[in-house]
Amino acid sequence: MTRKTPSRATDKFDDDDYPAYTMGRAAEMIGTTPAFLRAVGEARLIAPLRSEGGHRRYSRYQLRIAARARELVDQCIPIEAACRIVLLEDELEESRRLNEELRRTAADPSRPPGP
Repeated sequence: MTRKTPSRATDKFDDDDYPAYTMGRAAEMIGTTPAFLRAVGEARLIAPLRSEGGHRRYSRYQLRIAARARELVDQCIPIEAACRIVLLEDELEESRRLNEELRRTAADPSRPPGP
């Protein structure tokens, strides 16, 4: 789940991994509570960065992951199981992406790997 970091300050607006949101704002955006965000952090689904003052900061990517966990919890799935499901879904998506990339490379060996 490593991504490129932006080269310029203005690129941060488009960077899904830039920790732009405070805990309160993040919770509001995904329709949950700060306690839920702490719980998914404790379950190691997401690891928010900390500001210089020690406050949690979340990226858009982390909010999408937390929102997916919230959908599962809303379907009466325990939070630990929901977090595991989200991690497995993310791994499956990455495996599919790599598989497709390998297929394209095998079909056209002159093509360099990558998106």
